[in-house]
Amino acid sequence: MKNVILTNWHAMRYLRLGIALFLFYNAYETHEWFFVLFGAFFLLQALLNIGCGANSCGVNYTKNK
Repeated sequence: MKNVILTNWHAMRYLRLGIALFLFYNAYETHEWFFVLFGAFFLLQALLNIGCGANSCGVNYTKNK
């Protein structure tokens, strides 16, 4: 688990981390605590490197003959 969190950081993971921090800050400043849920979602994606990106969730379309 430690290896997953500490290695393979790329631009998309940094972007997700930035979005999470922005949402946490926005929730604190505006007292709209619903934004914390979205922030937690993006933080989880950034830390565990999960989610769709760069064709990792592509659907294989094959035609049956």
